[in-house]
Amino acid sequence: MGPDRMFSTPEFQMRYDTVEIALFTPKCTLVPESFFDEASARDTLGAVCGLKASDRISSVQVPQFGAVMVFSDSVEDSLSDAISKTVLSTDGSQARPLPELWYVLRAVPECEEYNKIVASYRDGLLCLAVAQGRSLLLANCFQAPDFTSAEYFIFLAMKKLQLNPEVSTICFRTPLSHDEEMSLYRYFKSVEVI
Repeated sequence: MGPDRMFSTPEFQMRYDTVEIALFTPKCTLVPESFFDEASARDTLGAVCGLKASDRISSVQVPQFGAVMVFSDSVEDSLSDAISKTVLSTDGSQARPLPELWYVLRAVPECEEYNKIVASYRDGLLCLAVAQGRSLLLANCFQAPDFTSAEYFIFLAMKKLQLNPEVSTICFRTPLSHDEEMSLYRYFKSVEVI
C-alpha cells in the first residue's frame, strides 16, 4: 500500500487497544545490557552498518536476552512516522516504531521446541533469530533480493550453528506464499506462520 492511501484507509483512522509498527530496517544491533552506553549508541550502531548524518538513533530493551537493541528509526520515506502519528491507541498515545528484528526476538521465547527459529521476510530483507533453549545464538538482518536468497541465509545459519532443519520448526512472522511454504517444508520438520 502506498502513502497515497494512508488517509483514505479506514484501518488508519481507527483507534486500537494495542498498536505495533515494525520497521523493516537492517540498521540495528544488539548490545549486552552491561556494555550499553546511551552516549555511544551512534558509534556502536555505526560500527556495524552505514549511517547517514541525518539518521536518528534510538534504543529499546530486549529483556528476554539481557540486551539493548540500538537502531535507526529513520527510513527513506517518512511513512512510519506518519503512521505512528495517525494510528493511535485507545488512550490517544502514539505507537513507537521498532525494528522488525525486535519483534522477531520477542517471538523467540514463544516457540515451544528447543531449537527456536523465527524469521520475517519482506521487501528484500530477512530478519532471523535462532536460539537453543534460552540461549540466543543468532539475531541478524540479511539483504536478500528474493526468497531463494533468504532461504540461503537461513540454511547457512543452520549449518554454521550445527542445527538440523529436519528436526526443527521454523516460524515466520510475515505471510508466506504457498510456493515459499512448500519450499521450506522440503527441509524443515514444520513451517508455522505466527
